[in-house]
Amino acid sequence: MKRLLIAAALILAPLAARSEDRLPTIPPSQYTAEQQQAASAFEAVRKTPVFGPFEPLMYSPDVMTLARSMGDYLRYKPKIGTTLSELAILLVARYWTQDYEWYVHAPIAQKVGIRPGIITAIRDGRRPEDMSADEALVYDFVSELQQNKAVSDATFASAEERFGKPGVVDLTAICGYYTLLAMELNTARYGLPRDGTPLPRLPQ
Repeated sequence: MKRLLIAAALILAPLAARSEDRLPTIPPSQYTAEQQQAASAFEAVRKTPVFGPFEPLMYSPDVMTLARSMGDYLRYKPKIGTTLSELAILLVARYWTQDYEWYVHAPIAQKVGIRPGIITAIRDGRRPEDMSADEALVYDFVSELQQNKAVSDATFASAEERFGKPGVVDLTAICGYYTLLAMELNTARYGLPRDGTPLPRLPQ
C-alpha cells in the first residue's frame, strides 16, 4: 500500500500546478538554508521533491516539515486503515471544494477499494448509496464533524465500538490534517494540473 501511494506521488509531483499570485512556488535555486533543509528532509522521506500543498507551505519551512511529518503517519499508517482514510480525505476535499486535494486522492481512493459510484456521489454532493457499514460510519463521522463542528453521541459511540479510541483520534486527526492542507491550498489559490477537472461548485 505504501509503495502504491508513493508511486502516485511520484507521478503527480511533476504535474503540480503553480500558485497564481499569492504564494507562488519557490524555485529550489532560491531556497533559504532553512527551506533547503526542509526540502531535503521531505525528499528523503517521501522519495519525491516538494509538491502540492507543501509548495505554499515552504514559505514557513518549519510548518511544512511538521505537516509533512504528521502526514507521514496519517496518510500511510492510520489505525482506521488507508482505504477508509482515503474516503475521509475525499469528504474533506469535497467539503472545502479543494480541487487539487480531490485530483490527487480520488484516483488513490479508487485504487485502494472505494467504489467509483461512491466517489462520484461525494463529488456531486450526494450521500452515496450502498456503502459498507464502515464506509457509512466514516461518512457520518466526517460529515458531522465538518458540517456541525461536532460529532453526535451516537456516531461517536459507533466509531469507538468499531475503531476504538485510538481509531477515533486518528480519524479526527485525518479530518483536521487534510482540512489544514485544503485551507492552505485554497488560501494560496493553488491550481490544478492541465488534465484536472474542478469539482462542481455546490450551493453554500
